[in-house]
Amino acid sequence: MPLGTLERSAPPFFKQGPSALSRLAVYSALAVFLMVADARFQLTGPLRLAVATVLYPIQWAMLKPVELASRGSGYFQSLQEAQQELDAARQRMTQMGQRANQAEQLELENGRLRQLLALRDRLQTPAQAAEVIYDTADPFTRRVVIDRGQTGGVEPGSPVMDEAGVLGQVTRVFPLVSEVTLLVDRDQAIPVLNIRTGARGVAYGDPVAGNGGGMELRFMPANADVRADDVLTTSGVDGLYPPGLPVARVVRVERRADSAFARVYCVPLAQVQGARHVVVLKPLPENALPRPEPAHPAPAKRGARK
Repeated sequence: MPLGTLERSAPPFFKQGPSALSRLAVYSALAVFLMVADARFQLTGPLRLAVATVLYPIQWAMLKPVELASRGSGYFQSLQEAQQELDAARQRMTQMGQRANQAEQLELENGRLRQLLALRDRLQTPAQAAEVIYDTADPFTRRVVIDRGQTGGVEPGSPVMDEAGVLGQVTRVFPLVSEVTLLVDRDQAIPVLNIRTGARGVAYGDPVAGNGGGMELRFMPANADVRADDVLTTSGVDGLYPPGLPVARVVRVERRADSAFARVYCVPLAQVQGARHVVVLKPLPENALPRPEPAHPAPAKRGARK
């Protein structure tokens, strides 16, 4: 290419207009003018309204995910708080139920203790209070263990009562505890008296009768005057139980033509299941029993001085 044809002027890319400082000053003055004009004459109000109207759908679409995420986190947080409050309310209800049960149990125990105190005041036989610790593990016997033993003055054969009647008899005594055989044990027998008729008899334990065990009044004649709801008390002829202590109530009488004896079923008045507080009586001394006097005076020996 010949040199004469070359353009010797600078290309447009290298052409310079106003300086950067001049343009900054012009644009700044324009911005200040527009701000002042907008503040005084509201020139850009319609323009802003149009731009806001056009951009509102875009803003709504962009804000929806944020709003949904916020609502979801709030929902799960409120659900977690509601679950925690529900658990706390259930725990409070459980505690209140336990306290109510404890209050009912304490009220029941207080009532039984008052009855035991009143019973001990009425008894003329020396007595001491005791508490049932546990039932024995032997499935073939009906026995409980109380927290009084030799150190507490408990003797073998001592009668044991609760607030309703005779519960059993002390059969084993250890230094700190004692074992009580209940009236419903098959090897336990107690002399009784029917307070309606005055007839005496012997009641034996029957552990299989009823739910918690019962008693049977044996060797009663078939024509004996025994009815349901008759109350049996201790007769005192054995020299062990004081007379007049409540023992059992007759619930059923069976008379058969092929048997000379009636079958009399009874339920103990004492709480043989679940007894907690009891009273241990002193056994009657041998000299407390009335002894029959001889019908004829003993003849004097020969050689005795007058």
